[in-house]
Amino acid sequence: MKILVPVKRVIDYNVKPRVKADGSGVDLANVKMSMNPFDEIAVEEAIRIKEAGKAEEIIAVSIGPAKAQETLRTALAMGADRAILVETDDEVEPLAVAKILKAVAEEEQPGLIMLGKQAIDDDSNQTGQMLAALMGRPQGTFANTVEVEGDSVTVKREVDGGLQTVKLTLPAIVTTDLRLNEPRYASLPNIMKAKKKPLDTKSPAHFGVDTAPRLTTTNVSEPPVRQAGEKVEDVDALVAKIKALGIA
Repeated sequence: MKILVPVKRVIDYNVKPRVKADGSGVDLANVKMSMNPFDEIAVEEAIRIKEAGKAEEIIAVSIGPAKAQETLRTALAMGADRAILVETDDEVEPLAVAKILKAVAEEEQPGLIMLGKQAIDDDSNQTGQMLAALMGRPQGTFANTVEVEGDSVTVKREVDGGLQTVKLTLPAIVTTDLRLNEPRYASLPNIMKAKKKPLDTKSPAHFGVDTAPRLTTTNVSEPPVRQAGEKVEDVDALVAKIKALGIA
């Protein structure tokens, strides 16, 4: 079985994003970029499935600029076998991403597509679900546990009321949540080996997908500054303050 793992290049989660002076978007100049944390978890889970002898090959795919090769090399260093970069400088929206991934999957025929539940730059949480709808495949989103057995995969999902367990017939699509695993660090020998692993570059036109944006960002702004708290002497004063504010 092949496992296809889409990965996205985003601002590193330790970096505080800065809004451009004209409010047109987020400033990416001289900002550290890295793999989307949810996708990193997906790569780790795919590697664990392969190490358990339930998959033969892991293919990492990314859609973005030429610099996204760095993200793919990270996936290769972690343990992916080969990579595909669909190179475009457009800001690709979730539906276009899903269409490209569908085309890639039709070429590669993976038994399992595993991706992060959302990217931390746009927080859309749409690509996995859209891909499942386009391909007509069963989906297990917000995965807390993933177990592959024969021709099926059992996914324990994190839902509002707790945990829900679903069993999907392969081929299927799974989106990963934070508590699924702890991604490994790529060792120096594996980083060196990753440089020799195959990385193919294609374009959206190769798959016949139009990446022109359908949405327009009208304005981006910083969140309002949080107001300082106020200390009160006792519970009675707290209750009076709450009533005065109309909260209770």
